[in-house]
Amino acid sequence: MIKKAALYLMGVAAVGCTTVNKQTDAQTSAADSAMASAFNQTVDGKPTALYILKNKNNMQASFTNYGGRLVSLLVPDKDGKLTDVVVGLNSVDAYKNSTEPYFGATIGRYGNRIANGKFSIDGTEYTLFKNNGAHTLHGGKKGFQYVVWDAQQPNDHTLVLNYLSKDMEEGYPGNLKVKVTYSLTDNNELKMEYDATTDKKTVANLTNHAFFNLNGEGSGTILNHIVQINADRYNPVDAGLIPLGPLAPVAGTPFDFRTPTSIGARIGADNVQLKNGVGYDHNFILNSGGSGPTHAATVVGDKSGIVMDIYTQEPGLQFYSGNFMKSKNTFKGGTKDDFRTAFAMETQHFPDSPNRPEYPTTILNPGQVYHTVSVYKFSTKK
Repeated sequence: MIKKAALYLMGVAAVGCTTVNKQTDAQTSAADSAMASAFNQTVDGKPTALYILKNKNNMQASFTNYGGRLVSLLVPDKDGKLTDVVVGLNSVDAYKNSTEPYFGATIGRYGNRIANGKFSIDGTEYTLFKNNGAHTLHGGKKGFQYVVWDAQQPNDHTLVLNYLSKDMEEGYPGNLKVKVTYSLTDNNELKMEYDATTDKKTVANLTNHAFFNLNGEGSGTILNHIVQINADRYNPVDAGLIPLGPLAPVAGTPFDFRTPTSIGARIGADNVQLKNGVGYDHNFILNSGGSGPTHAATVVGDKSGIVMDIYTQEPGLQFYSGNFMKSKNTFKGGTKDDFRTAFAMETQHFPDSPNRPEYPTTILNPGQVYHTVSVYKFSTKK
């Protein structure tokens, strides 16, 4: 597995694109060794590694169990050439030292923000670490992006990650047993399946924070990507990106992606919500239906023709347009994480739900099983 990852990750062109460079046997061996050492480490006394998933169409996903991170995702473009549509870093150390802690990470216990770093359950108040100004973001100081997951790869297209988040870890009650199953299907789908149980009443909101550029890592701006989101409403936020409360219609606003629209078409509009988010960094209220994953969004790479369709059981989708990317991190292909060169679409429950009884609940009780599935399906258009 690591050998294949090394061949790809060490051989990509600077634009993150299409084919692996030819190498001599000596160069290949050196690349293998470098990649093995870069991901074969020990963190907090536990081993880390790189795991490769593949399907019959040559699609390939690379994960590390450090943070449960999606490191790369190779999919065919409109010409059949493999393109890495997920931005990532080339070592565990790079992820540990990154100024952007969430690249490709599995997020928990609570994805998105909790206002003022506190919430109450049955009259008991729980205090969290405030790692985002006055608020808690993506689990706190040491969220799931910084832990080493126990990994098993039962076959070449499935990776199972397990983690026990102990009672009061980061201030959250209950021993939370989490299992995340990532699988790559022969229908070119990256399937994300989340399961969790607790021995004490708690809150849970799990997701993955992959950063995408459907034209390829390092290919430049994502502003010309075409987006369609199946949502009539969204969460307006204050300057701290905490929901103001009531849901708002997208109609007549820059947040109306019900018909295909480029990311950049209205991102510079004189709109207080765009100013608060420094662009798009908002939860969209999905027009969901049924108990299985339903269609949430479609994104099309303007250069590659790669189409990403998102299906989920979650009620919300956080659309983030790469507003805080500041060229401080080097991607695995050698380019920088320049402003708005990647976007995220995180399937989730709503921000600050533990403090908003009117929102869909994120409470998990002992005896219940937290279970949710999201799917990212890839195809092409000319």
